[in-house]
Amino acid sequence: QVHLEESGGVSVQAGGSLSLSCVVSRYIYTGYSVGWFRQAPGKEREGVAVIYSKAGNTFYADSVKGRCTISGDIDKNAVYLQMNNLKPEDTARYYCAAKWGWWSAPFSSRPEQFNYWGQGTQVTVSS
Repeated sequence: QVHLEESGGVSVQAGGSLSLSCVVSRYIYTGYSVGWFRQAPGKEREGVAVIYSKAGNTFYADSVKGRCTISGDIDKNAVYLQMNNLKPEDTARYYCAAKWGWWSAPFSSRPEQFNYWGQGTQVTVSS
């Protein structure tokens, strides 16, 4: 079993930034993909960004591309999500998730390919 724990949820005004952390209980740099997803009330869960930890390859959803960075810390076995220029539509509960191997396209609309999930952390952006 793989345990993931998110932290860093914020309540900010539009234009602000966030920095989320995800600590994983299993060493992910042997070949796990770790993704960040979000789900707003009444909406489906969508993929935001993902990293293949072993090689550092990343992918971003169009909705966050250019204002979002996903990165990893091999010493802390953690994955981070940084996002700036936040918009009210970024309001959601953010989850990190892991799976063994590469992710499959289309990443954003296929959260079910990830086996292990954290409990999430809330991000609220006010206008």
